[in-house]
Amino acid sequence: MKEQFLEELKDEIQKGVSKKGHPFRYTTMASVVDNTPQTRTVVLRRVSTDFDLFIYTDERSDKISQIIKNNKVSFLFYHPKKLVQIRIDGLAHIITDKAELKKYWSGIPPNSRADYTTITAPGSTFKNPDNVTYLEDEHHFCILKIIPTTMEYLKLKRPNHIRIKFEKNDGNWEGSFLVP
Repeated sequence: MKEQFLEELKDEIQKGVSKKGHPFRYTTMASVVDNTPQTRTVVLRRVSTDFDLFIYTDERSDKISQIIKNNKVSFLFYHPKKLVQIRIDGLAHIITDKAELKKYWSGIPPNSRADYTTITAPGSTFKNPDNVTYLEDEHHFCILKIIPTTMEYLKLKRPNHIRIKFEKNDGNWEGSFLVP
């Protein structure tokens, strides 16, 4: 029975990448700095066959410096129509392979590339949002690969909600029912 919920969890996360308008496309990612959680919305870009998650970011963003200090991260997904919440905890790794970065950079539409080409770093202060300037021939594109360590599935339904925590042991996901 737990296996069917694990498959639903994986299927819904995959749909976040492949199905336009799916609520899991945009997710909340948390990292930690000085024992304080830092959350932000990110775009889920890929999910590997091993179930690793990938997001794109600017290498100068705060999340990168936070991950360098502590690579434990957490993601929260919510599907309002299905009343399903999924939490994924894992370890974030910064992709540095130039060939891989080049491959995915080439797939980014030209109008979206500006997100990674501002002259000043994300989060920098400035006086006028109309005065953002961009680099011509360089970028700060970066990929984060998240390797999940635990996943939690919560389905709100009557008469009983279903909550399962999955942990990866020896390459296999093992589930335990939790009191919702």
